[in-house]
Amino acid sequence: MRRGPVLLTAAGACAALHVTGILVADPVWRYAEVVAIGLLLAYAVVSGLPALRWAVPAALAVLLLDAVRTMPADPNERYGWQVLKPGGDINALSGFESGLTACWAPLTAAAVLLVVWHRSAWRRRTAAAAAVAAVLVTGYAVVRIVDIWLTIGTDQRQYPTRTDSADAVTAVSLAVLPSLALGLTALALATALAGHHRRLGSAGAALLAVAALPHLDASIGAVPLPLYAGDRTALFAITPTLSMPQPVPALTALMELTAYLLLVTGLTGSCRPTGAAPAEPGRVVP
Repeated sequence: MRRGPVLLTAAGACAALHVTGILVADPVWRYAEVVAIGLLLAYAVVSGLPALRWAVPAALAVLLLDAVRTMPADPNERYGWQVLKPGGDINALSGFESGLTACWAPLTAAAVLLVVWHRSAWRRRTAAAAAVAAVLVTGYAVVRIVDIWLTIGTDQRQYPTRTDSADAVTAVSLAVLPSLALGLTALALATALAGHHRRLGSAGAALLAVAALPHLDASIGAVPLPLYAGDRTALFAITPTLSMPQPVPALTALMELTAYLLLVTGLTGSCRPTGAAPAEPGRVVP
């Protein structure tokens, strides 16, 4: 029996367990994400790596490190003390730090792959489609910022002692930067992979760009804004229920893990490109 399909199926099963645990806010198996990415790494090695053999393992190693760092706590050590202090002014870096914590790993992985696959990969049609998608992603961030600015500005004119709109806009503008960088980098990677006829990999990168949008909403949510600010234009505003208390984080994790699976499948194994792939200096690709 070939090991590749078995590893890929097992990785998908572990990813499903991880997403289910997030959805119900109770981890089914706390090691599920770590094992899923580890199995993807094993699949990449077993199925065959492209010309630059270090790129895919390096990208997966970054994701594996982040999965270990964010692994759910042991249920037996779930309880502890937390000291809460009354809030004052808006912390301009709170949303940025939250976004960077959530996006640094996929952003780094996408950047590593983009460095390898960007050569001789830009085609007019795919570049035009990516440019339109980039405008939409950037436009969504601008719409969220402007909506918060208008909402808080209107409230501040009525109640001058409330949240300052300039501080809020600064904090929200910083908060969207990591997610925006992830979305644009993933779109550039999707364009590059499409230029090399790596269609599965390109689809995975495009899905990773979509996953940047709920990260953007979550980063804005980490900024201590009034409850009425910014909710009207939130794209991923799914109401939690008792049975599904975390639908948006679960959807984000599902998109990310599916994107990783498509990227690994599209860049390794028997999924050969029809065009030229990037080659190591001095090496001829057959």
